[in-house]
Amino acid sequence: MQLQAQADADSMAEGIPPDLSRAGAVIDKAIEFMVDQGIAPLSIASALLGGALGLLARNFDDAAIVQVLNNAIISVESGDLRRAELANPDRLVRPPAQD
Repeated sequence: MQLQAQADADSMAEGIPPDLSRAGAVIDKAIEFMVDQGIAPLSIASALLGGALGLLARNFDDAAIVQVLNNAIISVESGDLRRAELANPDRLVRPPAQD
């Protein structure tokens, strides 16, 4: 519990809401698990995107979903998404080594 309190404090210091930080940590662990299971990165990303779109559809109107998707497109086109991932090389998905 103390580690969670520290993570919440760290995320607030960075301007990230604690619940978003926790959700991100869960997704990171799920991705790591799937990579370790040998699931292809495109399959992982497609499944996560499909799940995210389903969650959005159940909770928001179409205009809000379009805004979320437009923000994602802007992030990709501006290079922000790539820069953010390259700034955290330990989070890059790599398949497990084959013996």
